[in-house]
Amino acid sequence: MRNDFDNQSFRDFEYIPEMDAWARARMFQAYLNDQTAKGQLNYRLISTSGCAPVLQMNGCRMISLVSNDYLGFTQHPAVKQAAIYGIQRYGSGAGASPAIGGHYDYHALLEKKIAGFFRKQHAIIYTTGYTSNSASLQAILTKEDHVIMDAAVHTSVMEGCQLVPRKTVKHNDLDAYEHALKLSKGKHPLVLVIIDGVYSQDGDFAPLTEIVALCKKYGAKLMVDDAHGTGVIGRTGRGLIEACNAWNDVDLITGTFSKTFGHVGGYVVASEEMVNYLKYQSKQHLFSASSTPAALSIIKAIELIDEEPLWMSILHTNIAYFRHGLQRLGLDIGDTRSAIFPVRIGDKIKNAKICHALQQKGVYANQINYPAVSLKDARIRMGVTALHERAHLDEVLNVWADIKKEFSL
Repeated sequence: MRNDFDNQSFRDFEYIPEMDAWARARMFQAYLNDQTAKGQLNYRLISTSGCAPVLQMNGCRMISLVSNDYLGFTQHPAVKQAAIYGIQRYGSGAGASPAIGGHYDYHALLEKKIAGFFRKQHAIIYTTGYTSNSASLQAILTKEDHVIMDAAVHTSVMEGCQLVPRKTVKHNDLDAYEHALKLSKGKHPLVLVIIDGVYSQDGDFAPLTEIVALCKKYGAKLMVDDAHGTGVIGRTGRGLIEACNAWNDVDLITGTFSKTFGHVGGYVVASEEMVNYLKYQSKQHLFSASSTPAALSIIKAIELIDEEPLWMSILHTNIAYFRHGLQRLGLDIGDTRSAIFPVRIGDKIKNAKICHALQQKGVYANQINYPAVSLKDARIRMGVTALHERAHLDEVLNVWADIKKEFSL
């Protein structure tokens, strides 16, 4: 492997011929050192304050656009108090996996709450949102089944399907979906279509209504991961499923508690039979310790979406204002319709340098390069929350005006 690190990515170090893991790690360390020295590695940066619109990093004030805490519930006093109460009542941990003693009444209540939030009766919870996708899919799918997935689904979905026959279709391409469904009809015990509601890198929506119609036409099941739509999209924050009135058309609803709900963990909402199947067949659930008593904060966050709709209203106002400001600057933000704002740069090196320059000017945003996106689609990703004030957004827009001139965007 040549030490041409500017033309390499994380993926290039997954396998190098005739190198064992320790040799690859040494090579990867050289890559990290090179990219850090050039200001092109803007990951794993340490902040010394909480998840908030303004944070401290290396003693500097930064406006943070890296959080998915869309409604600001990580900082809500009632959410914090619920976590404190949970620890005071139950202790700091669950002590076991759910099947053998680590299943408490607050777990059962959380399952009931998240199922009811999506107008269903049954759900299973996981200790991470990642495993709610990867673990459930590993349990559901067999080598005789067939998966049709959007090219922009989350890595957790890809991992869950990696040992199963699958077709990855061009992002939101309905003709590609129909072609794949037509070819697979009647050939497998299960054909499962997997999409996001809101896509994490582009901030755009899936054409859910049309995909539902295609699944019905060709007899496929449908899974929707709406991690980035929950609390953001829909009249009452139930995501794209609510916006499209597709309550009875989605077989698996998955998501995370780490975004709108301000904690950590994940869920799958499904039929009673499927939920019970996953509780005993999904290994990462069955053999993993249960979520801690601090998860009582999630229950409060779920309730707050209905009790305090003001936060969604503020978020929508911030989204509209920030979108208009970025468009007025002539920046390419694609077809985002959510709280996610990608500024497409294209070149990975230029993208990294812009990310570093933003930090130097007090703006903390995400550097997104391959393999998270395609090689030619590098971008800076930003997330707006309900806790951002107009002055914060104006400050960011002013910095982008400078960046546009400095980098000839």
